[in-house]
Amino acid sequence: MSNKFALMGVAGYIAPRHLAAIRHVEGMLEAAFDPRDSVGVMDSYFPNAQFFVDFERFSAYLDKLKKVSGPVDYIGVCSPNFLHEPQSRFALRYGSNVICEKPLVLNPEDIDGLAAVETESGKKIFTILQLRLHDAILAVKRRVESEKRRYQVDLCYITSRGQWYHESWKGDDRKSGGVATNIGVHFFDMLSFIFGGVKSNEVHLREASRAAGFLECERADVRWFLSIDANDLPPSLGSKRTYRSIKMDGDEIEFSEGFTELHNRSYEEIVAGRGFTLEDVRPSIEVVTQIRHLPIKLRPDRAHALLKARLL
Repeated sequence: MSNKFALMGVAGYIAPRHLAAIRHVEGMLEAAFDPRDSVGVMDSYFPNAQFFVDFERFSAYLDKLKKVSGPVDYIGVCSPNFLHEPQSRFALRYGSNVICEKPLVLNPEDIDGLAAVETESGKKIFTILQLRLHDAILAVKRRVESEKRRYQVDLCYITSRGQWYHESWKGDDRKSGGVATNIGVHFFDMLSFIFGGVKSNEVHLREASRAAGFLECERADVRWFLSIDANDLPPSLGSKRTYRSIKMDGDEIEFSEGFTELHNRSYEEIVAGRGFTLEDVRPSIEVVTQIRHLPIKLRPDRAHALLKARLL
């Protein structure tokens, strides 16, 4: 029998990947919720699913399902970042397992609170850490584990956004966690996944549109630069609006392809009982929380090349 799902935040940017993943694992979407009603994409996946713009009606419908046939197996959360924790808490207390987009929470202490609700409910929270499933990233991890030496790493991610970004919840640090959290949390997870835990953390730049710093991991020194400003894109990209680069000791790691199927693979692992847990997500949440609060201290010898270029 197929798993039953509900989805919160179905009008959001990332929701179609969740809809596709639910279909991929042969699940059934029973109900979806979003205060916005631009959800025509549902017709391409689950045209018969119930949809609600009022949380109270969505909750009441789930209660009705629970009385008739038991709670849905999974509730997906792909709402704005600041809603992830309360909506995950709701889903656990309702009696479902949770599949939550990154960042799972904005602060480390929220992980402890959710762990307590997990214990009370007997259900689990799984989070999307899709880069851990990328074939190129897994190959790098195997290489690092076999060579057992220290690396010099440069990470750069530029994904240009218009003025709307700053007017939306994404531009409010209290709701998104800031640019390093909003666009960078999965990269910080990837870095600790490959190179081990973070031993020290420096912030060299923290602005509304970009951030930069230095991480000392167990097996690597990492210079990083994140931006949503199109002016930071390399001119050689032409009309492309996104640039990703990871270099190890000066050599580029190619991982620009293979992203579209990673939510499908994430759902495969979750329904098989092998999803990423609260403790898996803790290191990256600790890193981005530090980035929001650490004092700015620019050390030129540890600065990313793009930051040096901006300052010259």
